[in-house]
Amino acid sequence: MATEPKVDAYIARQADFARPILTHLRGVVHAASPQIEEAVKWGMPFFTFKGQNLCNMAGFKAHVAFGFWHDKVARDGASEGAMGQFGRIASLNDLPDDATLTALVAQAMALIDAGEKPRSGPKQAREPLPLHPAFAAAIQADPAATAVWAAFPPGKVRDYCEWINDAKSDATRDKRIAQAVAWIAEGKGRNWKYEKRS
Repeated sequence: MATEPKVDAYIARQADFARPILTHLRGVVHAASPQIEEAVKWGMPFFTFKGQNLCNMAGFKAHVAFGFWHDKVARDGASEGAMGQFGRIASLNDLPDDATLTALVAQAMALIDAGEKPRSGPKQAREPLPLHPAFAAAIQADPAATAVWAAFPPGKVRDYCEWINDAKSDATRDKRIAQAVAWIAEGKGRNWKYEKRS
């Protein structure tokens, strides 16, 4: 199996109760495929498959966490109280049996093979920001800006509202409103300079 010395060092630093759990998880994951590799990302051990995140584990003061990167793997067991899908793992008895874990690893690898991208979960819609009255009036006074504004997605609307509402003075706000209306009339988002060009 392709092991990473940084993962050895990570496991060695963990509490006495955590080391056997982390070592066991590591063994089960690697037993699923010789193509699984290791890395330390965001300060914790990750297992990768064909360059994609497969699963990760972490040790804490009183528990271990383990979870799959893809949202379609073991979501029924997702825990609100701990990172990963298996809750707070305090002993080997808190883990599913090896056959179950191996099947979940195989499922995660199959999703990567199929080219499926993980999601972090459904995006929570954010509350729209208030449209400053002076900004609304300026948009309505420009027919081109009015047409573009009506077709803008919520994210672009939010970017402009945030920029206008965050102005510290009336003079700054007025200057931003004039600039915003000109950009909107040209079909540009607030961050158009940084948007990818096709």
